Amino acid sequence: MTQWTLDKIQKLDAEDIFAAKRDEFFLPEGLIYLDGNSLGALPRAVAKRLQEVTEKEWGGSLIAGWNVHSWIDLPSRVGDMLAGLIGADPGEVVLAESTSINLFKALTAALQAGPKRGTILTEEGNFPTDLYVLDAIARHSGGAVKIKRVAAAALEENLTDEVAILCLTHSNFKTSRKHNMAALTKAAKEVGALTVWDLSHSAGAMPVDLNGCGVDYAVGCGYKYLNSGPGGPGYIFVAKRHQDKLDPVLAGWMGHIRPFDFSGDYEPADGILRQLTGTPDVMGAAALEAALGVFDNVDMAALYRKAQALGDLFLDLVLESCPELELGCPRNADDRGSQVTLKHAHGYAIIQAVIAKGLVGDFRSPDVLRFGFAPLYNSYTDVWNAAAILAEVMDERVWETPDFQARKKVT
Repeated sequence: MTQWTLDKIQKLDAEDIFAAKRDEFFLPEGLIYLDGNSLGALPRAVAKRLQEVTEKEWGGSLIAGWNVHSWIDLPSRVGDMLAGLIGADPGEVVLAESTSINLFKALTAALQAGPKRGTILTEEGNFPTDLYVLDAIARHSGGAVKIKRVAAAALEENLTDEVAILCLTHSNFKTSRKHNMAALTKAAKEVGALTVWDLSHSAGAMPVDLNGCGVDYAVGCGYKYLNSGPGGPGYIFVAKRHQDKLDPVLAGWMGHIRPFDFSGDYEPADGILRQLTGTPDVMGAAALEAALGVFDNVDMAALYRKAQALGDLFLDLVLESCPELELGCPRNADDRGSQVTLKHAHGYAIIQAVIAKGLVGDFRSPDVLRFGFAPLYNSYTDVWNAAAILAEVMDERVWETPDFQARKKVT
């Protein structure tokens, strides 16, 4: 029998050092939101900032806003804010486009800077867009590049002197298994390979120390645990030791050293700014700038400990009350990110059923139920109630209702 009681849960909430942070977010009344691993909740500061940018800056200043309100500096200014969360230095991170485009930039940069070898090593269960970008680079390389996909457990043994780049997502989007960034980066360096890390499922949820681990390149998105809003801007990290050696494969006018000279010949900007391409997304960057404010004075190690505790509590309750559900993530909290996953052949319908009862998680094909914990706004009571809803849906087989079987476009 579980050791947990509602009294114990409420005591944890009373002692939670992050409890006050919940008030900094808009959360619909009566809804338990455990999907911050896919789309973060709306910080109140973001709503206020977007109204200001829309009405005062864009509405009032029009095109003068690029100078008057320093829109042109948003990618680097917000990049520097983000750098502090991921263990980078000022001038090593810039906002630009999407994760997929930035991954292409990082990989092509690493192919220039790294040893003249043809193999990129990755995990076979990596996020699909990462695999698609990798495969496209290989297809268009004229045979010079090949992609080697291996099981997570076999990565280190496959780091040989044939490998040019190790490309991984820090925390797996399905299993939540967390790679040891320091150990794998060190192993890559020992064979002369460079590293490209995707931080989309870890930045804002757990400590990340890019420079401490010696990472070469990293990318990520702003709309999951960083709460910048749907389709928020991506970012790219390039260690300073590589920046000025690179000739960007995807060159654009904002990466030119003097973009407003409108020269017909490309001359790359200094440092991280050469990773810019198109016109900055002012609304997205302003939203992320405001969203990052909620992390002021937040101890990321303590935040991650709460995420682990929330996940452990959820698994303690659910694995006892829902024997039909199979564990799909590491049981040891130190081995996973800030989400837990369960498996069931009818996972999609189960997720639709719990959503109808006020618990929001999500589904990943073919059988994965995901529940993400954002410790800034998720409480222990949320988890207690979420487990009760899931148990009710399973006990009463609510998921068998035909309406819950019909697939929507977004799962």
